[in-house]
This record gives sequence, C-alpha cells and structure tokens, in this order.
Amino acid sequence: MIVMERVIKKPVLTEESLQKAVDGQYTFEVDPKADKKSIAEEVAKTFKVDVLGVRTRISKGKRLRIRGTFREKRGSKLKKATVTIASGQKISVFETGK
Repeated sequence: MIVMERVIKKPVLTEESLQKAVDGQYTFEVDPKADKKSIAEEVAKTFKVDVLGVRTRISKGKRLRIRGTFREKRGSKLKKATVTIASGQKISVFETGK
C-alpha cells in the first residue's frame, strides 16, 4: 500500500460528473501515485459508503505557450478516478439543490 497524505484531492463537479452521480458513479481528482485499492479504501472511509468498483484515467497536461517565444511546454498530468458505490447510497458533496 502506498502511504500518502491525501489520496483524494478534490471532487470533479462538471455537468457530466453530476449526471453520472445520479447512477452512483462519482468522479474525483486523485494523487497520480494512488492505486485503485487505496482510492477505494479512502472513499469508503471518508464518505462511509460501500465501493463496488474504481476506474482511473490519466489526462495529459495542456500545451502552454511561453509568452514572447515560439516554444511550448506541457502542463502537469492529472489523474481522475470514477468510483461506483452501492445502490441507495450517496455522497453529499455531489448533491445539487434541486
């Protein structure tokens, strides 16, 4: 198991992630070194839910132009995890005021 200060950095609150939250799939930005097992344990412990599955993906960093030159550099990578929880359970961070 990887020892890190915080596995989950923040929830991803986009239109798509809020639609998936209705089906019990919640998306979080996580530490790039985190594995699926540590993500599942952290979500279960933090939000007191039963985790059924974890899917991860790594996004490339955006290309950034360096001002005044023709050079470019890459932004930092981003790792996201979509966590599926048991039906009937919810994570309050993703609740909207409807």
